[in-house]
Amino acid sequence: MSSAVIQLLVLAGVAVFLILRLRNVLGTREGFEKPPVAMPGPDDSAKSKPDFEVIEGGPDRDITDHVEEGSPAAEALAAMKGADPSFAVGPFLEGARGAYEMILMAFESGDLAPVVPFLDTDVYESFQEVIDLREQQKLSVDARFVGLRELVLSDAAYDGQSGEGEVTVRFVAELSSVVRNANGEIVEGNPNEIKRQRDVWTFARDMTSGDPNWKLVATGG
Repeated sequence: MSSAVIQLLVLAGVAVFLILRLRNVLGTREGFEKPPVAMPGPDDSAKSKPDFEVIEGGPDRDITDHVEEGSPAAEALAAMKGADPSFAVGPFLEGARGAYEMILMAFESGDLAPVVPFLDTDVYESFQEVIDLREQQKLSVDARFVGLRELVLSDAAYDGQSGEGEVTVRFVAELSSVVRNANGEIVEGNPNEIKRQRDVWTFARDMTSGDPNWKLVATGG
């Protein structure tokens, strides 16, 4: 067997291993999709929705617009608001949208330094382990974030004793990415094809502290 064939088999094995490792850390990437229609921005959403007057003693639309009224998640969000009156679900989700793109692209580029303050220690170590593995194999990722197709608040929990609130968000994003070897050759992916990325991330913070920053504490797909 020629050395070129052996090298090709080794690179293929490395690519498969990295794909499996990425699924464990981030989530799942599915088929190839056409570029998405541009999503409306925050101003467009505000224009399309009628203004609601909050009736004292009635449901909190900031909560019930995202989770079922009376559900454990709704009760947890209400408790978070009680602990921190400045907390609101809508603005939190807008922040989560930006944090998702920022953290995801920092991971893809292999430089977590800009997002360290937003990562729990375990999540940081898990991400860094994959980045270190890529560097050892002399592989690099060239990725481009195309857009976010879906953002849904899927769960929430609040610990009254510790004051810690957790909010779990499901993301469906689209991006293009390729894995290159030390010679710059593509060993996985296609820069002209769009992949759909599904992630379920959990953010947490102490609702009783003065620090408004949330941290990513768990990831899945």
